[in-house]
Amino acid sequence: MEKQKHRVRLSLISTMHYVKLVYRSALLLAAAGLYIAQRVRGGSGDLRWLLRRNLVMDLVWIVFAVEMVFRFFPSHLESMGCQKQFAKNFIPDRRGTAPRGLAGSRSALAVLAAWVGLNGAIGALYFTGVIDEGILLLVSLAYSVCDMICILFFCPFQTWFMKNKCCTTCRIYNWDYPMMFTPLVFIPSFYTWSILALALALLARWEITFARHPERFCEDTNKALACANCQEKLCHHKRALRQLWARQKQSVQEKLPPLPGRKKKKE
Repeated sequence: MEKQKHRVRLSLISTMHYVKLVYRSALLLAAAGLYIAQRVRGGSGDLRWLLRRNLVMDLVWIVFAVEMVFRFFPSHLESMGCQKQFAKNFIPDRRGTAPRGLAGSRSALAVLAAWVGLNGAIGALYFTGVIDEGILLLVSLAYSVCDMICILFFCPFQTWFMKNKCCTTCRIYNWDYPMMFTPLVFIPSFYTWSILALALALLARWEITFARHPERFCEDTNKALACANCQEKLCHHKRALRQLWARQKQSVQEKLPPLPGRKKKKE
């Protein structure tokens, strides 16, 4: 008798990630629509026209400001990936050893270098007039959508740099807001610099906590990060998606005609 497959329902936190993906995508599309409409009418691509129409910018500012304020405090609606910094989420495991200094941050420094390089290139395009302020805002909003894609589907930082098993153990989980708002550093306004300042304050809180309490961030010293204590089960969701993609790829390959000179495998 075949074993029945055990289905894992989406957790509340995973569901919240999908909610964020939807409304962040909606903000990106709204801003892109306004930007395109302005350019079609022959207007400039700077933010002055958008700042006069405060609806989108107010929504962007309020949505992300509220999200970041919640990150400063323990919350059952947030992932353990960012909640591990708080003492209440630390379950000591004396058998392990926490990373010290650069030993736990080499990969993070590589991510930082890559991110500075990427956004330095975007800044160069802005200062040479290839792109405008509106594009910088759209890039920032696109980053916010990609942030959810990294959590839900595929994360290049996890795969290529950090090599962590999941978001729960990610060393740079709380780097997301400073990273997504990096392009706004080139746009001097209350909206842009205030939201960036809040993101940097969140990053400073995270890094100071990591420096003072590295044991909270390591699975070997914090039992709360162990798979047995995970409440999100997002890895099951990602695994199911990978299996679905693999089946779809195999199905497409089977339907394609064999390459010339290559015999079709016998069944």
